[in-house]
Amino acid sequence: MTCSSWVTQRLPSPVKLVASLLILAVLAAAGGCVHRIDIQQGNFLEAKDVDRVAVGMTKVQVRALLGTPMVADPFETWRWDYVYYFKKGRWKKPAHRLFTVYFEDDKVVRVDRSDKPDEQKANSPAPTAPAEAQT
Repeated sequence: MTCSSWVTQRLPSPVKLVASLLILAVLAAAGGCVHRIDIQQGNFLEAKDVDRVAVGMTKVQVRALLGTPMVADPFETWRWDYVYYFKKGRWKKPAHRLFTVYFEDDKVVRVDRSDKPDEQKANSPAPTAPAEAQT
C-alpha cells in the first residue's frame, strides 16, 4: 500500500464532508432551542386584594386577605414585605413587584406598592420604624 492510496482511502468524499458539516450545523442550532420554563416566585397578589388593604386593619385581617408575607423579618415585626418575581421563558424581562405593609400596635399605618406611579411614592412619608422597634 502506497502513501497516496492510504490518503485517498482515509479522506472522506466531498459529499460525506458536506453531509457531516450539515448534520453538525443542525445539531448546534437545535442545542440553542432549549425550552426554558417560566420562573414564578413569591406572593402573587391580585390588584383587587391589594386595594382592599386599608389603614387600621389588623395583622390578622391582612394575613387573611393576602396570605403569609414572603419576607417576614423576625427583627422588624412592624413591616411585612410581599415580594413577587416572574420570568417568562428565556428572553423576556423579569417582572418584579413589591408590596410592603407597615404596622404600629398591630394595625396598618401605611402601605407601599411598586406598581403605582412615582408621584404617589414621592407624596408618602419615608418609612420609619415604630418607637419600640428603634430601641
